[in-house]
Amino acid sequence: MSISRTITGVVLILIGLGFVISSSLFSIFLLIYGIPILIIGFFILFNNDEDKIEERKDLNKINTKK
Repeated sequence: MSISRTITGVVLILIGLGFVISSSLFSIFLLIYGIPILIIGFFILFNNDEDKIEERKDLNKINTKK
């Protein structure tokens, strides 16, 4: 897991939680921003598919032609 992805995910989760909590105190419209930021933060933090390196399919075709 990349450290930059961890930092970004945690920061977005904290900002999203701050918006959700403050929406109950100040304005309900902060939920419009808080919930999507929270979801994006969780997605960035727990997405492990970005770390996998896929093999190129066109290289297999070149190697089998030789």
